[in-house]
Amino acid sequence: MADSTTVQLTEENFDATLKQHSGLMMVDFWAEWWGPCKAIAPVLEDLARESAGRVTLAKVNVDENHGLAGRYGIRSIPTILFVKAGKVV
Repeated sequence: MADSTTVQLTEENFDATLKQHSGLMMVDFWAEWWGPCKAIAPVLEDLARESAGRVTLAKVNVDENHGLAGRYGIRSIPTILFVKAGKVV
């Protein structure tokens, strides 16, 4: 689903990855089975690619990472957060 420039985030690597990434990250909370998530995925990938490195796409599979969805109050998907230096902006 994601291209090679997309960062896959899990509960194990989420905090460390976001803290060490100094640029803007577009964090997509998604599920593989949900149609709207499938529909928006290519658009997000295009946005990240066309940003020429200014925005990195990161994805959190909510089926596999319930804790992260809960931490950020994600109640519907797709939900996209913008994170810079480890903080939601």
